[in-house]
Amino acid sequence: MEGRITSALHLGGAPVIDQRELQRLVQIPNRILMTSDCVGGVWNYSLDLAGALGLFGVQVGIATMGPRPSQDQRAQAARIPNLQLFESDYKLEWMDSPWADVDAAGIWLLGVARNFQPDLIHLNGFSHAGLAWDAPVVVVAHSCLRSWWNAVKSEPMPKGFAEYTVRVLAALRCAKLLVAPTSAMMDAMAQNYHLSVPTKVISNGCFRSGHLPAEKIELILTAGRLWDEAKNIQFLERIAPKLKWPIHAAGENRRSPGCQQVMKNIRLLGHLSNLRLAEYLNMAAIYVAPALYEPFGLTVLEAALSGCSLVLSDIPSFRENWDGAALLISTEDPDQWCAVLNRLSEDREFRNNLARKARQRALELRPEEIGTRYFNMYCDLLTVSAQQENDPR
Repeated sequence: MEGRITSALHLGGAPVIDQRELQRLVQIPNRILMTSDCVGGVWNYSLDLAGALGLFGVQVGIATMGPRPSQDQRAQAARIPNLQLFESDYKLEWMDSPWADVDAAGIWLLGVARNFQPDLIHLNGFSHAGLAWDAPVVVVAHSCLRSWWNAVKSEPMPKGFAEYTVRVLAALRCAKLLVAPTSAMMDAMAQNYHLSVPTKVISNGCFRSGHLPAEKIELILTAGRLWDEAKNIQFLERIAPKLKWPIHAAGENRRSPGCQQVMKNIRLLGHLSNLRLAEYLNMAAIYVAPALYEPFGLTVLEAALSGCSLVLSDIPSFRENWDGAALLISTEDPDQWCAVLNRLSEDREFRNNLARKARQRALELRPEEIGTRYFNMYCDLLTVSAQQENDPR
């Protein structure tokens, strides 16, 4: 709050408006209710953002759906003093046959909101934007099933996606603002849905400390939900025997019991805590992400901050964030991937130069400013909403 008020108070070094008048004109959020899940990167994003908003005096309630938080995740949340956690185990909208659970979750969320009394609703999903909220709604598009399918699959989209599409379209008509972490993701939303809602691109950030270059070892690392076809882990499994350095993969390798992939050429590290993953990123000389679909790539950002050389698939979001600071290669060319990774393994100077470029780009993205970006957006949205409510026209 102080940062925004101070910047608005001064123009060219001279005070232009007193603070009391500014607070009357600018609507400042005190309490924000945010939805999240504990399955992938949205959990880390939500905690990072909640912690960053604490610097502005904002209280955050995070309502989780999907699998309940682990003991480690609950401990993470408990360390954030301005955060209150609300847990459920309702299915997420991208899961199989979720709609009865999604509807039940909506009733639960409205109950949470009545008790928490938020000034603004921040949804990290789509379906619940149309609920009878008493506060403006922001929807953040971290991913969507339609754009995922178009990027990963070669066959037509199944009819089972029809309900999902209807729900997302209805939700977007009710939101005050649609946010995406990259222009590439916003473009994908525009291609798949008829967007009439105002839009804004806000880069993801990393509020946690611990991502610092350290003494590197001969290791290639990847991380994420390994069971997700979009992460393209099988591509790395195929090329691993031709590489001079071993590949280690961090992350859950099964979506549900009995669905675990078999890997013979990659060392699977399993799910790692944020601290343990940061230690691996600090040690790994090379980070790879052959993703077919990645709306932002938060772990790529963390790898760059950790001093890793980046080798990434040549997809729109990676080009947007990392062109000129990473090696971007089509996954249609596995031989080129092998040649590049082997050259990086052999050439320390080449590897270090690439790592420096990646870290510089990561710093240019200013990941620590995630709280400021969202706080300013919340203030703008609440101010406009208040003006619209007070406009007699």
